[in-house]
Amino acid sequence: MEEHVNKVSVKANLLNRFIARFIDFLIAGALLKLLPPIGFLAGITYLLIGDGLFDGRSLGKKLIGLRVIVTNKDVGCSFRESIIRNLPFGIGYILFGIPWIGWIFALIICTFEGLLVIGSENGARIGDELAKTQVIDDRKNNNQITF
Repeated sequence: MEEHVNKVSVKANLLNRFIARFIDFLIAGALLKLLPPIGFLAGITYLLIGDGLFDGRSLGKKLIGLRVIVTNKDVGCSFRESIIRNLPFGIGYILFGIPWIGWIFALIICTFEGLLVIGSENGARIGDELAKTQVIDDRKNNNQITF
C-alpha cells in the first residue's frame, strides 16, 4: 500500500500578519533614520527583500512565527518572490517621502492591501497574487496529514 503525505497550509491569522508587517515597517523606518545618507535605500531594500531572508521569513514574520511560501512549490519565498509581493509597499514607501499627497497615497495602498487580505479566502493581497505566494502560520504548519 502506497502512503501519500500531503501538507496542509494553515493561513496566517490577520492580527499576526499585521503585527509582523508593523515590525517590518518599524525596521525600515529605523534604517531610514539611523543611516541618513543611505537610510532611504536601506529601508526600501529591506521592505522589498525582507520576506526572502530566512527561508520565507522577514524579521517581523520570524518573530511572530509566520512564513511566506510559494504556493505551487510549497517552499519558502525567495528574494524574487519577495520583491514581487512587496512591490506595492515599496511604492507606498517611496510615495511616503512626498508630504501630504504621498502620505495619503501610501495610506490608500496599505489600506487597500489590508482589505484584500481580509476579503480573500486564503489571505492573498495583490502582491501575493502576482508572486503566487501565501502567508502561513509556520507554528501550525508542522502538522502533516497522511492518506
